[in-house]
Amino acid sequence: MEKEQNEKTIQLMLGYLCISTEIESSLVRKVQILDRFKIGDKMIAQICGCNAQSIRDARQRAKRNKLG
Repeated sequence: MEKEQNEKTIQLMLGYLCISTEIESSLVRKVQILDRFKIGDKMIAQICGCNAQSIRDARQRAKRNKLG
């Protein structure tokens, strides 16, 4: 149990570090960065300070922008 908590803590810290230079960036950009590390919706939401639905919406906006 403690090992899982430590891994989660490390993953959160790394996620924060990944987007720390992206302070002024959109949520879409932050999600694109964090998706590269196979981080789940809940964890990305926690890192970005929003809810999981916002993360899914950001992915959809990114997809639409890529297609159109």
